[in-house]
This record gives sequence, structure tokens and C-alpha cells, in this order.
Amino acid sequence: MQRITLSIDDELAQVLDRHMKKHRYASRSEALRDILRDAQARERLAETQKSPAGRGDGGGFCVAALAYVYDHETRELSRRLTEAQHHRHDLQVATLHVHLDHDSCLEVAVLRGPAQDVRTFADATISQRGVRHGHLHLIPAALEHERHAHGRLAHHHTHIKA
Repeated sequence: MQRITLSIDDELAQVLDRHMKKHRYASRSEALRDILRDAQARERLAETQKSPAGRGDGGGFCVAALAYVYDHETRELSRRLTEAQHHRHDLQVATLHVHLDHDSCLEVAVLRGPAQDVRTFADATISQRGVRHGHLHLIPAALEHERHAHGRLAHHHTHIKA
């Protein structure tokens, strides 16, 4: 770990202190590290928009949470959403379905795959008639292919590093 010195004006120092208190960081250093990690993640995601072909090497890979509220009474909407999920089962990890009231349902889909594919799926879901309050949260990730043992058996498998 490197120690750096940073000079900022009083107004920015106050902004940092408010951010630190609001999010309950123990120190300015922790707050700045998280701010920089967030900036790094945004840069990585921006790079995936420029070159979505990065399948498999982590360059365009992500994990994501897609949350949306929809009116289950909208004609054929539940069927269309389910068909879309089956059509892109390669992106789907899990879906949580919650009944909010007599008409509204909340779904949270955990997704993983090429960032551009995840964005396209999310846009197609959120733009359905009857879907409201949709939001996609993308986290850049890398696929790491490893060989290691669990007990006596050594094997290859893939880990997702976010």
C-alpha cells in the first residue's frame, strides 16, 4: 500500500468529510479509496461499451442486479418477461419475485455475462409496457479459470472476481 499526500481546498475537504460521515467511514482514507474504486469501476464499464466483444476475458464481463416493479395485470406481461428470461437463460443467475400489493410485483434479477448483453437484456425488460421503476446496477468483473483441489479431487473451474 502506498501513502500519498493530497492537497484540496476547504470546500472539497468539507464535501469529503460530509461523505465520510454520511456513509460512516472510519477515516478519510477509507472514503477516498471507495470513491476511487467507484471511479475505476465506471471506467471499466465505459470500456466495455466501447468494445463489447470482450467475452470470457473479463474485459466486457460483469455481474449485475436488475430491479423493476411491474403491473402483473398488464396483458401478457408476465408471460413476456418469463419468455425473455428463458431466452437469455445464459445471463440469469437467480430471480427474486415479491408481491407488493394487489397489482404490483417487484422482481430482482441477478445477472452475469458480457456487459453489453446484460444492458441489452435490461433495456428490453425495463421498456416493456407495464414495467416501471426499472434500474440496472452493473459491477465489472473478471473471469478467472483456475485449477485447484477441494479435498482429494483437483479440478478446473471458473471464478468471478468483482
